[in-house]
Amino acid sequence: MKRSILVTTISLLLTTCAPVWAQGQKHHKVVKLMGSRFEITAIHPDAQTAWNGINAGIAEITRIEMLISSWDPDSQTSDINKNAGIKPVKVDRELFDLIKRGMRISELTNGAFDMSYASMDRIWKFDGSMKELPKAKIVAKAASKIGYKNIILNEAEQTVFLKEKGMKIGFGAIGKGYAAQKAKEKMKMMGIAGGVVNAAGDLIAWGKDEGNKDFKVGIADPGQKDKVMSWLVVDNGAVVTSGDYERFAMFNGKRFAHIIDPRTGYPTTGIKSVTIICPNPELADALSTSVFVLGQSEGLQLINQLKGIECLIITDNNELITSDNLELKDSL
Repeated sequence: MKRSILVTTISLLLTTCAPVWAQGQKHHKVVKLMGSRFEITAIHPDAQTAWNGINAGIAEITRIEMLISSWDPDSQTSDINKNAGIKPVKVDRELFDLIKRGMRISELTNGAFDMSYASMDRIWKFDGSMKELPKAKIVAKAASKIGYKNIILNEAEQTVFLKEKGMKIGFGAIGKGYAAQKAKEKMKMMGIAGGVVNAAGDLIAWGKDEGNKDFKVGIADPGQKDKVMSWLVVDNGAVVTSGDYERFAMFNGKRFAHIIDPRTGYPTTGIKSVTIICPNPELADALSTSVFVLGQSEGLQLINQLKGIECLIITDNNELITSDNLELKDSL
């Protein structure tokens, strides 16, 4: 389904539209975690219970960041990378299972999603400092270290081994979604029956808002931030957006997104934004990156084969394209 709409970007606006007599109360906190803006919302009539839930969610995200961070030299992820081509590293079951799930998505997407893309982390810069394209030999050398099939998992020993020296794994395309899911689980354990965790566009909502209604996510043009062009009703699910609006580079009139195609080592082109709607934010996070890499046609073909998962794409030509069964509402 296609609709040509003039847009400059896509963002997620959370609304609850609650009446004053609502039984629950909305409690909200914004924090910086994992290098990103996290917005955490709890719906509960008791303020103390709500804040206990929010703080538990923050603590859980902080714990996960320490586990998966490749910037912390003492993390298990850093230990895996330091021992690439040298020896397997024993890790916690949680990290082992996260890597294993990531590799399943790599298989599903034929390598469009690949946690070993991290070998490219010093080649491309999207902060305005890069004045010319990296030389092809440099890109090829770094890209030669990418390959999820060279991530060797030993189930019995619970070890991870990067087969090639110079390989690196990173969780930039799955980590925030995983953290949002775990924060939700922790908050529910604390008695928060309705809430939202929004990890810089990786959003999961559960239960009802303070008006006892489903949460709504607005798709808005940041050039007109008060104007919502379409709405998504979120019924216990995730809405995750990957976009290149702030992090991209222009060379010879061509736009390069900050998302790297692990199969080539070069940035993706042709798409400005991908939004995935599905029950789990970890999966949605990985699939949004995958569709960016696969491109409009192949990406939509993949999503249309997956039950319970929908997709919205905005192309470089500002065309909005959706998967077969995605329902957008022009108004509430």
